[in-house]
Amino acid sequence: MPYVFFCKHFPEIAAQETRTITVLERSSLGLPPGEYTFLEMYCDERGCDCRRVFFYVVSSSKREVKAVIAYGWESPEFYARWMGDDDPEIIKKLEGPVLNMGSPQSILAPAILKIVKDLILQDTIYIERIKRHYSIFRDKIDRKQRVKRGRRKKKRTK
Repeated sequence: MPYVFFCKHFPEIAAQETRTITVLERSSLGLPPGEYTFLEMYCDERGCDCRRVFFYVVSSSKREVKAVIAYGWESPEFYARWMGDDDPEIIKKLEGPVLNMGSPQSILAPAILKIVKDLILQDTIYIERIKRHYSIFRDKIDRKQRVKRGRRKKKRTK
């Protein structure tokens, strides 16, 4: 599944609605002071309905990735149906917030994950925003794919 930055397709919305947290002093989790921006990434695979977001967390001080956190907001039953597999270890990695194994992680990644769990994902308005972003992203990707298929059919009928 290829994931693409939300800001690539919706720069104006991303400029207004991307979440950034500011740590004023060293937190008890060991997170140094600074700003941490949560860039959203969504799957752009045709017809996919994974209902997940990747938060690509970048520090403002060094402009480098500190964590990549995958978050699926649906139930374990949804992901079992979607995957066609009910292995609890696989499902656990699809639902809820987890550090994405295939992505770069810094030593701060576990602390950032804890903030995501304890603070960011407790904000129901923010979760609804993520779902809305997912929906408009999917609409654009799937509409683009329908247009491409329509063009191919026209070429074949000529």
